[in-house]
Amino acid sequence: MVEHKYKQQNREYDVIVVGAGMVGAAFACLFARANPQLKIALIEAYQGAGYSAEKFDPRVAALTEKSRSLLECCGVWEQIANKRVSAYMAMDVWDAEGTGRVRFNSQDVHQPNLGHIVENSLVVESLLAEVEKSDNITFLCPVTVASYNGSEQQVSLVLEDGRELSAPILVAADGGNSTIRQQFNFPTREWDYGHSAIVTTVETEQVNQQTAWQRFMPTGPLALLPLDKAGDRHFCSLVWSQESAEAERLMALDDAEFCQALSHGSEHCLGKIVATDKRYSIPLRQRHATDYVVERVALLGDSAHTIHPLAGQGVNLGFADVAALVETLSVAAKRGNDLGSLMTLNKYQRQRKPENLAMMAAMEGFKRLFAADNLVVRFLRNMGLSQVDKIKPVKNGIIKRVMGL
Repeated sequence: MVEHKYKQQNREYDVIVVGAGMVGAAFACLFARANPQLKIALIEAYQGAGYSAEKFDPRVAALTEKSRSLLECCGVWEQIANKRVSAYMAMDVWDAEGTGRVRFNSQDVHQPNLGHIVENSLVVESLLAEVEKSDNITFLCPVTVASYNGSEQQVSLVLEDGRELSAPILVAADGGNSTIRQQFNFPTREWDYGHSAIVTTVETEQVNQQTAWQRFMPTGPLALLPLDKAGDRHFCSLVWSQESAEAERLMALDDAEFCQALSHGSEHCLGKIVATDKRYSIPLRQRHATDYVVERVALLGDSAHTIHPLAGQGVNLGFADVAALVETLSVAAKRGNDLGSLMTLNKYQRQRKPENLAMMAAMEGFKRLFAADNLVVRFLRNMGLSQVDKIKPVKNGIIKRVMGL
């Protein structure tokens, strides 16, 4: 149910979730389904623009099968698929500084596809529609939290209009610049990449072949992710990571100049780029909380970790966090244990932190490998890509890892 006004000034819940983006809304849906006897408050400060069938959202997610399955468990995948999803069957990766190239294909691992490209706004809209149907979720939006206060037994929130909420656990899904993470003094390790990601939707001369195209350049990777508009496959979602100064230059170009630059940057893999939608530039920063939990508080998704977008793993890591935290808290609830105790929450941290760190290290390694300009490194890099393409067991192992199988 959605509440915009309260008759009661103080409300008690079993779980409070702050942040109703993809990760926060998915957690609320999944936890509510698993624990119909518990009460959840989901708080969001902003009302999004919502999904539009007329144009593509510039922000998309490349969902693995595990993430798709999680959305199915939330009860929303069918709704999403009926509106607009773009399955991709192959992924073509090549080095701009040589001849190294590898092509991954879903047929090689006997899967119908490698994943699905889905617009963020459609995922959020579908999840929130499910939230509104739930009898044990109270959705508060637009609502701003004025203050947080943690005690031995519960966390209390005071909203800007004076209302107070409390619960034994607070789940922070309020993004990379998490206020909750800062409020409860979670230490982080972070650094600026000195890069920005240019995101938009582009129209291509040739059909996208239901293939994700990724070219690695010394200044950053360029990805063209296939989109399907009612059977028309002349569209791709662009994620172009560039050094900040170069990103500024590209953003300053007019549409025709930008299309020309992108055609050149993508080596005309889909012919000319014939049109572009509005472009957005997003500064890239790596961040990882030293701990994901303290007594009464758990960090989820980008609140706990942000990662370079070169492999499109950010939201998939967030959904994996959701599955782990829902399982941890559901087991605790069935046993009658304290949901917000450090003993309970540490199980979630032990499950997720090593995997997230491993993925972040791998992405950082890839970034540095392809940024290296040393001739020997470039030779070995290109030879390695070509060899991976020839060795099916290795290539198929990489595919399964990326797919989350």
